[in-house]
Amino acid sequence: IIMKKKQNYQVVDMDKLKGIECPCGISRRAFVDDPDQVASLHIVDIKDDTKAHFHKKMTEIYYILEGQGYVELDGKKIPVTSNTSILIKPGCRHRAIGDLKILNVPVPAFDSEDEWFD
Repeated sequence: IIMKKKQNYQVVDMDKLKGIECPCGISRRAFVDDPDQVASLHIVDIKDDTKAHFHKKMTEIYYILEGQGYVELDGKKIPVTSNTSILIKPGCRHRAIGDLKILNVPVPAFDSEDEWFD
């Protein structure tokens, strides 16, 4: 029997990923299918009518790539611009507002079953 070694890396061209509608806008998601589910990486184009939501298990790190606006965290609007980073822990109701492009790192990897709305 020949055992195939598990590949210890993945490479994704984010520009080739299909955009998926999400509560924040359009998201291109990498590594969501990784069997270890350690983390995933999303590039999100924020739209105007974002929906406040929270996660029971996931922590998210938002990094503002472009634009300016706000991130609403538990009802408080925080102004953000390029190079702002935010750690969003489970249970924090959040949404992004404005003309923004963000990098989102969910830990563990994104799971649509852990997306909750009031």
